[in-house]
Amino acid sequence: MKLIIKKIKEDKNLLMLLLAVLSIAIAIANPSIPFKRDIYNYIFVVDISQSMNTEDMIHNDKNVSRLDYTKVTLRKVLEQLPCKTKVSIGMFAGVSVAATYTPIEICTNFSAINTTIDHLDWRSTWSGNTRIRESLVNLARLIRSFPESAQVIYFTDGEEAPRLHVFNSRDLTQFQGGNDWLFVGIGSDEGAPIPKYDSKNQLIGYWANDSFALQPGIAQISQGNIGTRNDSVAIGESDRYISKLDEKYLVSIAKEINGTYIKGDSSEKILSEMKKQKAAWRDQSQLPLRNFFAFLALILFCLRFFSIKKIKKILTNKLYAKI
Repeated sequence: MKLIIKKIKEDKNLLMLLLAVLSIAIAIANPSIPFKRDIYNYIFVVDISQSMNTEDMIHNDKNVSRLDYTKVTLRKVLEQLPCKTKVSIGMFAGVSVAATYTPIEICTNFSAINTTIDHLDWRSTWSGNTRIRESLVNLARLIRSFPESAQVIYFTDGEEAPRLHVFNSRDLTQFQGGNDWLFVGIGSDEGAPIPKYDSKNQLIGYWANDSFALQPGIAQISQGNIGTRNDSVAIGESDRYISKLDEKYLVSIAKEINGTYIKGDSSEKILSEMKKQKAAWRDQSQLPLRNFFAFLALILFCLRFFSIKKIKKILTNKLYAKI
């Protein structure tokens, strides 16, 4: 044994070869080390009410609807999310939010998720009214039904229709579950009329100012007595209702439920705010070391052909060559 140890000490090539073989053996065994990592699950809620058809957003130097702009922004955000992140796409209309599926892994299902975004359409709405405040309670209930919790990214223009007053505004002071929810405002400060389409998506006019007025005599203090909008179409330009991004209202809602509001004019800005959200949960994972030891074996094998003297000689020759 002493002779073998002495031989190894004297022969650096043999030492490197033995270490390389040992590294290969460890790589084959594929050891791993445990570590904890944050898992991020999201539900991206998209307002598909008719005000999101308002064409007051700019994309590629063209006017586009708020809904189409949201789709473009959402795709950019999803492209930047790391694998293992789970994502669900939700649609908001009326007083509720419907999830297309529970959160699914983004890389494996990237094509399916993008197809879902492509098919977001105002004609999927199940109610003509828009009740953002009411939807938050239903959204929290929906998330509790998921196998795993999820953070909320809520794209909307903040348009309540018909308008709210003290009797039909839900009190959110006791709301539970909104911590770290992110509201993304879509729309312009100048605003534009809301187009009205038929079932074939053909423009038939614009929503009138009267469409957003409360029905006479309806207090609307409960979900069951929610009222409806006037269904009339504006006759002239002066009668058209001008829809604008209601940032003040969205900031107020976010503050009430301990959430955050940002304007959705940049996917980078949205991603930056998402990084501030807490992880949905922490996972115990294993980090495999096979690649590390395989690479180490390659380095050790190559070092057999380069002694320290040879390396110094090569560096010295290069230095003299430059001089």
